Amino acid sequence: MPVSKERTLILVKPDGVRRGLVGEVISRVERKGYVVTALRMLNADRATLEKHYEEHQGKPFFEPLVEFMMSGPIVAMIAEGERVIEGFRSLAGVTDPTVAAPGSIRGDLARDQGTKVVQNIVHGSDSVASAEREIAIFFGK
Repeated sequence: MPVSKERTLILVKPDGVRRGLVGEVISRVERKGYVVTALRMLNADRATLEKHYEEHQGKPFFEPLVEFMMSGPIVAMIAEGERVIEGFRSLAGVTDPTVAAPGSIRGDLARDQGTKVVQNIVHGSDSVASAEREIAIFFGK
């Protein structure tokens, strides 16, 4: 069964940047065998974040999520490799850091902060279509 190389968007969220975990996240991505092909730090504006999280518009956590993501710089990167989307999501761990497995980014580095939205260090695309859309938002076509 042939496997094709994929690309995914990874974001280190403001909590990860504030805590100095950017290098740790990149190191884990690279140790897993994926290649970081683009990297940038930015202060994301509302329009960018609304486009990125558009599937969540109208949900109660949407506004707190956008506010959190605007609370400080983020690091956006593109990683490439065989099955990188699935692999990074496993490496990141489940969304809730309290129950994320030890060894995962969220399991080792994040915890429930008691905030309106979960601050869980990273975001990773969940499908090839999402990755293409998200990469275009943060890096252009």
